[in-house]
Amino acid sequence: MALLEIKDLVVGYGRFPVLHGIDFVVEEGEVCVLLGLNGAGKTTTVSAIAGLLKATSGSITFDGKALTRGSPSTRVKSGIALCPEGRRVFPRLSVAQNLRLGAWSKRRRPKVVRHQMELVLDYFPRLEERADQMAGTLSGGEQQMLAVGRAVMSEPRLLMIDEASMGLSPTLARTVWEATARIASNGTTVLMVEQNAGALPFADRALLMEKGTLIHQAVGDEIRDVNLRDAYLGV
Repeated sequence: MALLEIKDLVVGYGRFPVLHGIDFVVEEGEVCVLLGLNGAGKTTTVSAIAGLLKATSGSITFDGKALTRGSPSTRVKSGIALCPEGRRVFPRLSVAQNLRLGAWSKRRRPKVVRHQMELVLDYFPRLEERADQMAGTLSGGEQQMLAVGRAVMSEPRLLMIDEASMGLSPTLARTVWEATARIASNGTTVLMVEQNAGALPFADRALLMEKGTLIHQAVGDEIRDVNLRDAYLGV
C-alpha cells in the first residue's frame, strides 16, 4: 500500500480551478520529485496535502486514511511536514529556536526532540555552527537548510519540500538534494517540488506537471529516459 495516494484531485482558488483531477501515488521510503514550470500547480498540490487548501473534489489518502478533512496541525501530528517555498524562517529568532519551533507537536516528548535535533545537525553541520545566530542573518543556502531542518524536527513520515533549489547556486542546491536523499535513506518519504531538473538524479519517482495536470510519470530507471527531459524542456 502506498504511503500517499492522490485520486482525481481537483483544487482551486475560489472559482478558479488549478488542479484538474490529478492521480499519483508515493510509496513509503521514496524520494518523489514533482517537476514543472512556474504556475503548473505544484505548490497547490503540496498545499492541499498539507491541509492549507481544501480540495473541491477527489481524495488524499495518507497511510490508508482519508485526509480530505483535517486541519494543517492535525496533519503535522499525523506525520506530514511541509517546508514551504521561500523558506519562511523566523528572522529574529536564532537557528536553535527556529528548529525547536519545528518540534512543537513533539514538545511533550523531549527524547524525540533531542533525537530529531541530532539528526538535523548531522544532515546540516552548518546549522550547528550557526546555532546562536539570528536566522535573518544567514545566507540563502543556510536559510534553506534551516527551513528543511525545521520541518524534519516534527519527525515526519512524509516530508514535502517546495522549491528547495530556488535562488541557490548549483553547488548549494546539490548540497540540499544530497541531504534530502540522506533523510529518505533514514526512513522518511520525501516529496520535492522543483523547477530544476537537476533534482531528478536523486529521485525514485518523477511526476511532470503542466497547467494543473500530470503529463508524465516515471519510476526508477525510467527517470533517466530522455523522453522525460524532452517533455519538460519542450524539445
